[in-house]
Order: sequence, then structure tokens, then C-alpha cells
Amino acid sequence: MLMKTDTAHLVWNDRWSTQQGRADWLTPEPDVAEFARKLIDRGARKVLDLGCGVGRHALAYARIGLDVTAVDMAQSGLSELRRTSDAEGLDIRTETAGMTDLPFAAGTFDHVLSFNVIYHGDGPIVSAAIAEIARVLKPGGSYQGTMLSKRNAKYGKGVEVAPNTFVDAVVDPDDSDKTHPHFYCSAAELVDLFAEFELLSLVDQEHAKRGSWHWHMLAERSPAGRRPVP
Repeated sequence: MLMKTDTAHLVWNDRWSTQQGRADWLTPEPDVAEFARKLIDRGARKVLDLGCGVGRHALAYARIGLDVTAVDMAQSGLSELRRTSDAEGLDIRTETAGMTDLPFAAGTFDHVLSFNVIYHGDGPIVSAAIAEIARVLKPGGSYQGTMLSKRNAKYGKGVEVAPNTFVDAVVDPDDSDKTHPHFYCSAAELVDLFAEFELLSLVDQEHAKRGSWHWHMLAERSPAGRRPVP
């Protein structure tokens, strides 16, 4: 029987159920906030926050007037987002949905964000999530997201449950979701995974924790029915 690998939301659901667990996930990432300001100039209107957590980015989008839909599998995160958006009078649609089966028609969104989300699984899960992002984006729509870099200190730690996919049974209180499968990639592998996109920028960036290298990327959905020439 194959191992189910897209399970990290179980940890996040517990974490976001407490004020302490939410504390580090309330402020939008600087590069997300910077690009958000450019979306309206690009003509974007409808935005999807895929794996929204407690809603730091969905809220930031809504505050500047974008039409925002937010999805997650962690109910505690969605509940917190709804509480905050209601308090601020913001209209943000929320859906409980997995990243490999989005409940939206093709070409629904002008922009998709998925920050620290789609690498939670093995290669087929990651590929399926990317295919769904491509499907729900309009041709020429923009995507912003992160992937785990092979420079990350956690790469190769624990058990390799699938190619480039590791589970670390040693619980790190500050990184407890690593007990669930995580997928890592090189720059060349990332470009191949996103073959239906035109890459605009790609930076290997260390997050707050030492050794926590992540790819930060911006891309555009290629025109329907056409893959970029290698």
C-alpha cells in the first residue's frame, strides 16, 4: 500500500488552533506584499491564496481591493481567517480544499499564491498541485510561490519515502511538520516541474531559521495549449 504523503496540514491545524501557534504567521512576507501592489497595475482582479493558513496574505490582498478566494485543509486556519476578515469587513471567500483537487473552473484566477505549501508531499503530489494551479489560472496569469531547496538543512534527513521526499521522525518543536513528507528540488528540477509556466524570477532564499533555504519564484502561466520551448 502506498504511503499517503499530503498530510502536513494535520500538524498545521493543531498549530493554528492556539494564539501562540499563530503568532509567527500573521505578517505577510515582504516579497508577497511587494508583488501584491503590482497586481492591480497588471490588471489582476481575482486572486487565489492556495494554502492560506490563518490568512496573512489573503487579508493583505483584500485590503488593497483584490477579489480574494482562500483555500486550506486546516480548519483552524480558515476559522481564524474568517474571524479576522469579518472583524475588518472584508469579503474573502474560503473553501476547504486540497491542493491537488481545487473546486474551481479552469481559468478562474488572474493570480495564484502558494507560499510554503505545495512541497508538502511526494513528487506526484507536487506535480498534481502544479497542474491544478496551471488549470485554474488564466493564460498569462501570474503565480508566486515557494519550493524547498536541496540546500535546505533538512534535505536528506530522516527516511526517503519517495524520490527527493523525506520524513524526519525526530520532532523539532520549531519545525514539527517535518514528521510528514516534504519534497525538495534543485533549480533545474523546479524549472522542469513548472514547464507550463514562463519563469520571471527564481531566488534561493534562507528563511528566519538557519539553513531553511527555499526557492522563491514568480512565473506566468503560458498560453493555453502551448508549453515553453526548452
